[in-house]
Amino acid sequence: MDSILITGAAGFIGRRVAEQLLALGRAVVGFDNLDPAYDVRLKHWRLARLRQHPNFHFHQVDITGLPALQAAWQTAGPFAAVANLAARAGVRQSAADPWAYLAANVTGTLNLLDLCRSQGVPKFVQASTSRLYNAPGPLPSREDAPADRPLSPYAASKAAAEALCHTYHYLHGLDVTILRYFTVYGPAGRPDMSLFRFVRWISEGEPVVVFGDGQQSRDFTYVDDIARGTVAALAPAGYAVFNLGSGQPVTLLDALRLVETLTGRPASLEFHPPHKSDVPATWADITQARHQLGWAPRTPFPDGVRALVEWYQRERAWASQIALD
Repeated sequence: MDSILITGAAGFIGRRVAEQLLALGRAVVGFDNLDPAYDVRLKHWRLARLRQHPNFHFHQVDITGLPALQAAWQTAGPFAAVANLAARAGVRQSAADPWAYLAANVTGTLNLLDLCRSQGVPKFVQASTSRLYNAPGPLPSREDAPADRPLSPYAASKAAAEALCHTYHYLHGLDVTILRYFTVYGPAGRPDMSLFRFVRWISEGEPVVVFGDGQQSRDFTYVDDIARGTVAALAPAGYAVFNLGSGQPVTLLDALRLVETLTGRPASLEFHPPHKSDVPATWADITQARHQLGWAPRTPFPDGVRALVEWYQRERAWASQIALD
């Protein structure tokens, strides 16, 4: 049986997708460039756990460089499917360096799509984002909601990647599933995400920075649930777009209060003006994923945050030193 290629395998979501596939008995090849866009100690920690599996094989390669990508592909393939989870993520950072986002999220996706075309790979799963949806817009967001006014280069780059996916489906018959992830959180997550920061700041007695009034809400979705949905999306679909979210948004201040309870420490809040690219709310309509993928989130928000807090406490010796920017 051919391997499944996961790009961004050392990433937050990529690692859990790989582990779930390995648990199902699949062989997995991971590509990742170990980009220092955020503290690489997290990526090495995740990768060390994947390397314990005999059916996991890793190649350090950047999907934006086509010759090196082709060489790694020829060495590691053939592949039964590709799950493209490699990306530059983050809304605020993309305003500072949009070129990096266009390279990773657009050129990188194009390189992978064309290799699937030329090498006869039948299935392509593309990680996308809830940030595509216009704001303000109808909530909860359905997959057919307007998504033509991106508020950040990150969102714009993901919209371009989705458009390329549709093009390759239309022109070349590639089976494509696009997944719009909603605010993923959990152990060993990205350090620029709010819940990782809240746990770190509150645990260490540092000021907690809140942009805006804290009443903005996010559809926080536990990483293992996101990974299950991604594995389910490897099934044939023709061309499909699915939201993967909890369907139960939580305000930032309520999330903060939960972290206070779980850590047993009070938060010292610092309110800053909202960032222009932030949105007041995200909320997923997950009807299509339920009906067509047979997927639904399983992890209640308090349980997921507890798992994050417990991971941080176990790994505190080094996790407390992780750069947050």
